[in-house]
Amino acid sequence: MAETDANKPTKIKDLHKPPEPATVAEAKKREKEPGYWQLTDDEVLLRSPDPEDSYKTSDSWRVFRILGEFVDGFDNLSTITRGVSIFGSARTPEDDPMYIAARETAKLLAERGFEIITGGGPGIMEAGNRGAFEAGGVSVGCNIELPFEQSGNPYQTKSLSFKYFMVRKTMFIKYSNAYMIFPGGFGTLDELFEALTLIQTRKIRNFPVVLFGSQYWQGMLQWITSMMLNERNISPEDLNLIYLTDSPQDAVDFIVKTCGDVEKKHKL
Repeated sequence: MAETDANKPTKIKDLHKPPEPATVAEAKKREKEPGYWQLTDDEVLLRSPDPEDSYKTSDSWRVFRILGEFVDGFDNLSTITRGVSIFGSARTPEDDPMYIAARETAKLLAERGFEIITGGGPGIMEAGNRGAFEAGGVSVGCNIELPFEQSGNPYQTKSLSFKYFMVRKTMFIKYSNAYMIFPGGFGTLDELFEALTLIQTRKIRNFPVVLFGSQYWQGMLQWITSMMLNERNISPEDLNLIYLTDSPQDAVDFIVKTCGDVEKKHKL
């Protein structure tokens, strides 16, 4: 029997697929629906191939886009020799004590000749860029394209945008002399533990990793000591990779003391 639209087999996975939006207005409306999932470049790259997935033959070609992001990042950040990356929650409001502390820390660092690098978004990232901007220093934002939450702040003297987290994270590590970690969520913890892992495994040179806010971090540090150390999953000297403080001036003094006034040593 000839195949027609009436008797053509229906693919099982198509039964659960909503129809394509007919208009832009309909597409925007669907984005606001509960449970809507926006496809990102990272998801496309990292998901397992599907037998009928049209992307399965394009992964090798996607390497050129990733390569382009690396080249663009290296070109734009090549003049950053005394960078300090500031991390923390994108949800921290302007009147929060941590926002105020991050802004002051960045200002003090910029006054000592350091260039401030952040994720370029709101919250603690904005505070870091703002402090450097107000001090007349270099204020770099390495933004990431996200379906939600992330939008650029206006306090950047140099702004970059990345599609892939792995490229963006490489820029933070490569162009930083130190990490300042303010209270944040999963993304902040991701940057913290990646740096600690690279230092611990000697993939990069040891550089200051400063945690700001003892009340926020004390539970995590207690767990690291009571569990990870006691179970011998880390060594006692690994605890020295973290510096905890509640003072912007103390954080800056520690970074200046550790980094000195010499040019940044290459870590990658």
